[in-house]
Order: sequence, then C-alpha cells, then structure tokens
Amino acid sequence: MPTETELKLRASRETLAALREHPLLKKRNKSGWQTRELLNQYFDTPERDLSAARVALRLRRDGEVIIQTLKCRGQSVAGLSERNEFEWQLDKVKLDLKKLDGTCWPEQLAGLDKKTIKPLFTTDFTREYAEIAWGRGKSKVVIEAALDQGFVIASKRKEEICELELELREGAPEALLELACELAASLPLMPCDISKAERGYRLLEPDSYELGLPSTELDAEMAVDDAFSALAWQLLGSSQRLAEQYRHNGHWRLLQDWVQCLAELRALVASLGQAAPRATTRELRASLDALLEDWRPLVQAGNDDEDIRRAAPEQFIEELEDVRWGQFSLNTSRWLLARAWTAERKGRGERQGKAQLASWLAHLLGEEGRALKLPLYTQRPEDLAEQLPRIEQLLAWLHHARQVLDAPQMDRLYGDLKKLHELAEQPLSDELLEARIEQARVVDQSRGWKHLLKG
Repeated sequence: MPTETELKLRASRETLAALREHPLLKKRNKSGWQTRELLNQYFDTPERDLSAARVALRLRRDGEVIIQTLKCRGQSVAGLSERNEFEWQLDKVKLDLKKLDGTCWPEQLAGLDKKTIKPLFTTDFTREYAEIAWGRGKSKVVIEAALDQGFVIASKRKEEICELELELREGAPEALLELACELAASLPLMPCDISKAERGYRLLEPDSYELGLPSTELDAEMAVDDAFSALAWQLLGSSQRLAEQYRHNGHWRLLQDWVQCLAELRALVASLGQAAPRATTRELRASLDALLEDWRPLVQAGNDDEDIRRAAPEQFIEELEDVRWGQFSLNTSRWLLARAWTAERKGRGERQGKAQLASWLAHLLGEEGRALKLPLYTQRPEDLAEQLPRIEQLLAWLHHARQVLDAPQMDRLYGDLKKLHELAEQPLSDELLEARIEQARVVDQSRGWKHLLKG
C-alpha cells in the first residue's frame, strides 16, 4: 500500500520568496525549481460521509495529465503526517468510481452508494518544486520541496494557500524534521497538519475542523517513557491545531486551550525527575517558559478584560510571524522522535523510565501531594501561589492518566484540585483568601487525596 510521508509548513509570501533563495536549499537542490499549475476538485456526499471516514477524494489536472487520488488519513502530529494514498491516471476529467474498489476503499464506506458522491470545493494553486537531496550518514535523503500559492474555494468563500510542503521520497522521516528545523532557524514556518481538503470543509462548515487529537490510550502496565511520549505528542499536536484555528477565527477559548496545552507539557516534563535528566530537557523547558511567560499572563488578564481579548488575535499573528513558534514546534518534534530525554540517564533514571506507569504515578502523586502540605495553606492561604508548579504537575497527570490508578474518586479529586489551582492564580483579596482556605480543606479531606498521600 503506497504511503505518503510529508511535513506541511504554513508560510507567508515573503517567506516563500526567501525559501527559493535559501542557501541550504540552493546547495542541495538537484533539479532546479520547476513550476506547474495544479487544479483540484474535491468530492464527497451531501452528508460528508468521506470526511467522516477521514478520506479525501479528488481529481487533479496537472497540465494535460488527469489524476484521481484517494487519500486515507493516517497519523498526523505537529505537521508531520503519514497517510495511505492511491492514484490513477484518467483519460478525462470525470471520476472513475470503478477504481474505488475493495483494494483501496475503506471498509467503513463499504455500504455507501458511490453515485451520491458530488463535487464539493476546489483547491487551485501554483506549485514550485525541486528535488532536495543530500547524504545523511551512510544513507541518502531525497525530499521534494514544494512552494504552494493559490486558493481554496468553497461556494462563495475562499482561503489563501501559502505553504511549504516537504515530502519524503527516500531516507528516514527524521530527515524531514532536520531540514525543516534548519530552515525555521531564520524563517517563520508554522508546522500545520490541516490539509487543503480540511480547509475546504472548514470553509463550508466552520465547526468541522477537529481541534483535538484522539485521546491517548494509557495502560497501567505501560512504561513511563511510553506514556510520557504519547501524552507529549498529543499535547504538541493539539497545540498546533489550536494555534491554526485561533489564527483562523480568533475565538478566545482556543487561545486559553493553547496556553493550557503548553502548561501541561511543561508540567509533565518537570515531573519526570531522574527519568529525564535536566540537561536533556533544558532547551525544551526554556522554550516553554518563554512562551508561557508571554502568553499566560495575557490570557489571565484577558479573561476579565474584553479589550485584551479583542487585541489578542493580532498579537498572536505577530507571534506566528516570528521564528519562535516554528522553532519550538519543530525542535520539540525532533526531541520527541529521538526520545532525547533518555540519552544521558543512568541507573535509577533508567529504572524510572521503564517502570510501570500505575506504580510510578501513584508514587509520584503521593510524593508531590505530601510535599504540597495543604494544611499549611489553611493557615497561610496568601502563599498558595508558590505551589502552582507542583499543583500543575499533579493536575497534568490526573487530567490524562487518572484512569490507570486504582484509587477512589479520582474524577472528583481532579475537579477539586483544578478549582484550587484557579484560586491560587487569582489576585489576592479577603474573599479570595477565605475561598482558598475552604478549597484547601476540601481537597485535603477528600477520599481520593487521602488515598494518594498513602502511596
């Protein structure tokens, strides 16, 4: 089954112009830049059955060549996607439904009446492309770099296409990220896994774009390394999709959730202890801290200030026009792909990383819970904010992994602890101090908390 591995990076027109002359691409360009016009028609049923099955069906006119393509979406995280793709050359610009047989057609759509499939939207663009090749160790890497400019058009709505696509032709998938990181060091490139087809559906139905990735399935017996990797990939990928959608529509809740993804990733990294030696996480922690230092106070202030909320989309566009977000996203993807946190650990750290999640997590939560010393903050509620990093670590793991714990009332504990965190973030007042005292007591006296403290 043919598989397409690619990395999609949103860019500006100015950035695309700079990429054509980028010294690295010039050095590795083996074909020179070539240009072609690609006219694409996407199809679906009126009920959007193909979209629901995560399938894209299109006809492409490339010069005199007509190609029918079926794409079945696979994994896509932080812009790096792998998916199954089937192509057929046709004699005329008309779908050949007979090609969509059991060899490629998803079983989920087996009962679909294919005659109900109709044209839906177009994505017409100019593609400048080149073969980029170099030696990577003892192996060769070949990547097609494509600079796409044009429009997605759905009914009377349209959205600009302006992006760099890097498609792997030969070599390891890591090479895509390596090349992208080198380019993003000086140019604003935003990893973005929304396809041109998804943009068309989003124009037709604004709520069709899925913001979150599928929930990570954690198992009590899985290794801590595997659990952390799965959660970190999910948070990174979700942050990318939230950034894309907030850029698109400016809805405040999306920015709140974006900051929450970054804060949870920061908390998870901090919680690993010797399983992730500090030297291996230094760069990631610094990048997350810089982003959170700028955006978390803005979100907190904006929750109560409409003027801040109105100004935030423009500020976010400025963030994306800088190199910081692209560098963070791509470097973190490389870090996760290489499992770099495991590189320098020894003995105890190695044992912790390979420990079963449930037992390690019960120990971590018990240790952090005892260190929190909640009864102290019923006497000194004004100091509770000092414990925000510890509370955030507890919350991050309870949010994503409480189901693996053999402990009572974990859902309730998560809610109570989340409320305590919200109170710890708010500016001081007499009323707030009383609320902190009461909520600290609620958590400290809960069955779930008492059970964790025994761990």
